[in-house]
Amino acid sequence: MSTKPIFVRVFALLLSLSLVLAACVTPTAQTPTAQVIEKTVQVVVTSQVVVTSTPEPAKPVEITYYTFSAAPDYLKELDQMIQLFQAKYPNIKVKVETAPFNDYFTKLQTLIAGGIAPDVFELNYENFVTYAEKGLLLDLSPLMMADTSMDSKVYYPRAMQAFSYNGMQLGLPATFSTVMLFYNKDLFDNAGLAYPTADWTWEDAVTAAKQLTDSTKGVWGLHSGVQFWEFYKKAAQNNCKFFNDDKTQVLINSPECVQALQTMVDFVKTDKVMPSAAEMGGVSDGDLFKSGKLAMDVTGIWMFASFKDAPFKWDITVEPGMATKATHFFANAASIFAATKHPQEAYQWVQFFTSDPEMAKIRVDSGWELPALSNPAFFTDYLSQTPPSNRQAVFDSLQFAVVPPVIARQSEMQDGVNKLLDQVMLGQLTPQEALNQAKPLIEGLLK
Repeated sequence: MSTKPIFVRVFALLLSLSLVLAACVTPTAQTPTAQVIEKTVQVVVTSQVVVTSTPEPAKPVEITYYTFSAAPDYLKELDQMIQLFQAKYPNIKVKVETAPFNDYFTKLQTLIAGGIAPDVFELNYENFVTYAEKGLLLDLSPLMMADTSMDSKVYYPRAMQAFSYNGMQLGLPATFSTVMLFYNKDLFDNAGLAYPTADWTWEDAVTAAKQLTDSTKGVWGLHSGVQFWEFYKKAAQNNCKFFNDDKTQVLINSPECVQALQTMVDFVKTDKVMPSAAEMGGVSDGDLFKSGKLAMDVTGIWMFASFKDAPFKWDITVEPGMATKATHFFANAASIFAATKHPQEAYQWVQFFTSDPEMAKIRVDSGWELPALSNPAFFTDYLSQTPPSNRQAVFDSLQFAVVPPVIARQSEMQDGVNKLLDQVMLGQLTPQEALNQAKPLIEGLLK
């Protein structure tokens, strides 16, 4: 066996030291110290060194991946992905930890504060800025530049841009999803109504919903939740902005925003085509749609699998708009903890997990959201799956995609706005009063 590594390091150290000491005296001087060092170097050089033919294998490295989207429905698919990755990188072991979305970020903060943060963790766009601003995420740009196999053009540009911050790439996009208008074709047929189309406005939807609502049978025309996620999007449909471009002004109580919120409230209180929370009695809109009691539902493409076996025909189209079109754009990324002990190994997992074609195929086949990749070939199989028949509408909706307004104190803004929206639905505030209160609330969070 070899002792070469030890002796070479000793020789290099001593030789460097001798050169430094020699530089400290005149060229003609020969000091006793230099003589001693020369003799010492000679001893090292003349010692026997045995060279091995191959280096010893590198020790396996374990990295931890923390996720909310895999559990509980897609752990099998995640395991398949890890097996493929470890076949390519046998010295990198991936340990998975999961938490449900409602608990995920609280637990992640606890892990970070406790000094046991995962090497890689999943972030949705809405929470990304909070972690980016605190300096908790590793800049992947240098690793990407050094990776000759990396081409950032493989990612959907909007998703890639979403996880950039101050010129740094702080995550690679793993998935994207959007929200569509789902409709019960049987209910439309029974009412003799034409199916919704991509150019519908909310006025069109309400007109149809009034004819589809049958209170005696407990059938409702539509559902579109009155909460932050729906409000930000419908606000954008009405040319409302939460902030000005540099976020120095909060504009959430502008007439455009108030009108958008009023439209949402009217679905329940004036048009009476959407059930109130009390009328739903704890039943989700998804369950209501699947039971055939809801003609139109604004919900996410992640519901395809749940609705697959519904006892009626259904399809999707791009969500209706107001003054303009605007649709959800949700994206999740894999980010690396800034203080990870294994940045290179963590990067190799993130790059493979988000861009490898086999990873994309597993996601598409399982319905585990959609890979955030720009190559249309990845989605050929996806488009051929039914129901729904009109899966092309998923990609059509991306023409109108808007990302949520985000600030560093994101969860506080969402919770604050949601509480005010609840008060509106309970009749305690008007839309104008609620958004007038939202303005100083958000201004305080921006300080």
